[in-house]
Amino acid sequence: MEKKLGLPSAIATGVGLIVATSCLMSLGQGAGALGTGFIITMVLACAINILTALSMAELNALMPNLTGGLAQYTLAGIGPFVTILTMVGGYLVCQAIAGSVECAMFGNAINSVFDTGIPSSTLSIILLVVLIIANLMGVDIFAKIQNVVAYGLILSLIAMGIIGMFGLGTGEQVSQPANLAGSFTDTFGLLGLAFFLFLGCEFVIPISKSVKNERRNVPLGMVLSLVIILIMQIFVVLGMSRYTDWTALSESASPHILYGTSLLGKFGSYWMILVSVFAVISTVNSAMSSFSFMCAGLSKIGLLPAFFLKRNKRGAYYVGVLSIGLLEIVVNATGLSTSDSLTFMISVAIVFWMVSYIVSNINVLVFRHRLPKAPRTFKVPFGPVIPVIAIIGNMFMIWNIDSDPGTRNLIFMIDGFIFMILAVYSAVWCKMRLKKPMFKPIPMHEVMAMENEVYLIAHQQDREK
Repeated sequence: MEKKLGLPSAIATGVGLIVATSCLMSLGQGAGALGTGFIITMVLACAINILTALSMAELNALMPNLTGGLAQYTLAGIGPFVTILTMVGGYLVCQAIAGSVECAMFGNAINSVFDTGIPSSTLSIILLVVLIIANLMGVDIFAKIQNVVAYGLILSLIAMGIIGMFGLGTGEQVSQPANLAGSFTDTFGLLGLAFFLFLGCEFVIPISKSVKNERRNVPLGMVLSLVIILIMQIFVVLGMSRYTDWTALSESASPHILYGTSLLGKFGSYWMILVSVFAVISTVNSAMSSFSFMCAGLSKIGLLPAFFLKRNKRGAYYVGVLSIGLLEIVVNATGLSTSDSLTFMISVAIVFWMVSYIVSNINVLVFRHRLPKAPRTFKVPFGPVIPVIAIIGNMFMIWNIDSDPGTRNLIFMIDGFIFMILAVYSAVWCKMRLKKPMFKPIPMHEVMAMENEVYLIAHQQDREK
């Protein structure tokens, strides 16, 4: 009998998946702009994400044991058009951009400590080539140390935050105002950036069938993972206030390395770079593999072309691996190496993710109306109140994606252009290939049957007719 995972494992999974070095970029940028005032921004963003996590838990309770998660929920709730738009845009495009940022930070971190003489973008591309080859060979080179690295990063940040908070570092303390936010309006201006710090707790859901007392431990695990990360980041911001100049922090392409150096000198920089570089590699490697499986899953239910299901001799979904890998190489070849570019890329990406979170909350409301008496092992309390607040909160964060109106409008313009392309693809795919109404939900029992291999065989036969 398979051993069930407890609450600590659910929490660890959520924490390990959320924390990445690109989050440290967002943390450094936010703290550099608002000082300790960014803590209020983080608390608000964390609270909104907790509400969405509860909605995700209800969707999982209503349609359990689905590997595609949001894709299946939306397919049964709103229909194929919105499903393709949110999954390709909200997850695939977002992960492509976020993975590129992660790789860029790899190059920046190396060159911030070591004088390699190699451009940061070149180091990033070398990393990507190695990971593409590893994934094509079906080798997860960091599978055994992935959790160790992620937890090492978290414990390191907590430790370095506490050292800084209590003035125990070996570096020189700085004299500066702790809080740079003049009003609540200032804290709202970076809500979109803070959102990125708590992104991804829903990835606990795929392991839910292996968690004991799923009704309690899945939602609680997601919520506690978000709270733990919030506490960790508060420690770091308070530590930064004593040892790192806010202006230097906001201008740094590797703010976590700068903090480590300011706090503990060379030892601090080596400590931070050792853990963070491994975390970058582990995160990008995992995302590349997950991307290929996600594309295969969407192809299985007819939402992406069938070639994403093709495997090589090693069993890897090579089309997905090559697609995400080559896209990230192109992005990094443009010289994505400045802090401004990285932050801008993150902002462009997370708008898609916020939209997918809005759709998830809408799915909860749709199923509450359509299937009010359907059995759910977990149900969000207070009726429609929490999903509605979560929708409003995510819309508010989108509007506050950047404090500068010009930058915000540029982000909206780029996202709008990408959404238009995806909308055309979605409409054509629904009409020409899927041959189903764009906004007619597919019955829930059929969506859940898609997990079965027998359905896939029958579906392929129908396509060939």
